[in-house]
Amino acid sequence: MFCNITLLNVTGNDSGTKSIEDLLLEFLGPKRSPVFFPITLVYLLIFFLGVSGNLLTCTVISKHKKMRTPTNLFLFSLAVSDLLVLLFGMPLEIYDMWQNYPFPFGEGVCYFKIFLLETVCFASILNVTVLSAERYIAVVHPLKIRYVSTNKHAKHVISAVWVVSLVCAIPNTSLHGIYYLNLPEKVAESAICSLIGAPWIYNLVILITTACFYIVPVMVMSGLYLVMGIQLSRERHLSQGTMRKNCKRGRRRQATKMLAVVVLVFSICWAPFHIDRLLWSCIMQWSVWTDLNQTVYQCVHLLSGILFYLSSAVNPVIYNMLSTRFRELFNELFKMSATECVLR
Repeated sequence: MFCNITLLNVTGNDSGTKSIEDLLLEFLGPKRSPVFFPITLVYLLIFFLGVSGNLLTCTVISKHKKMRTPTNLFLFSLAVSDLLVLLFGMPLEIYDMWQNYPFPFGEGVCYFKIFLLETVCFASILNVTVLSAERYIAVVHPLKIRYVSTNKHAKHVISAVWVVSLVCAIPNTSLHGIYYLNLPEKVAESAICSLIGAPWIYNLVILITTACFYIVPVMVMSGLYLVMGIQLSRERHLSQGTMRKNCKRGRRRQATKMLAVVVLVFSICWAPFHIDRLLWSCIMQWSVWTDLNQTVYQCVHLLSGILFYLSSAVNPVIYNMLSTRFRELFNELFKMSATECVLR
């Protein structure tokens, strides 16, 4: 996703009588990824599904007052994060596969690319985590939910999530820039957006961010949904109230089930992404770029890219499948759009 080549410093002794093109191919690989066309096709399908689905989610939440609940505000923030990934991250990713080098956009776009993807990575996991915490309070401590979880409080939490994400994206961004091969002079054709800082600092940043923004949140969310599952199961067995109470509990169970699936899919889709970063960090640190390691890494890298973008597109599908209210409003919006098209 981010950088995936080893830092090299090729001297004149290494170059010998080889041409610049041969040396670039030897040290940086082919300019165009051999899987460019099939992966691009998959990415485009994910792009259209994700952009349309997340725009639909944002429209439904913003248009209908009843949908502007604390839970849905967190879903709105998550949809914005997903849209940023798809609209800005994916085109740059496709371009990198089409032309791995030289990187023509300069250091500004390189910093923007790393900063954007780091920010949305952190914002996504934090949005899902605070969303899980909000659901936990609603299920396990329902009497407190009207005081603890309000729209105003949710907006403050969302603002804090994005501020924390922006700040935490700075360290890794600062370690990247435009890197050139020296043969023995700097070769403009070798420009790539890659790691230029100290590798040990990068390794430390990756370890810390993986722990703080994946392992710990997933463990916390797993614990929260385990407790919620026990609570909902207990309520189902002891349910002896009015129809209104049972209906309310049914909606609460449906919402919790939907968000549990969101968290599960999110955790599965993001696991290869973090494995990819850790694997590249370890290989780079120990300089063990064997043919086997290269093959394994490339497979993990491709899988992580597909699942990373898929996680940004699949949430609206989950809402439509598991939430009656979202499904009804999605259908209503589709019918309105179809009617407008016919009238025109």
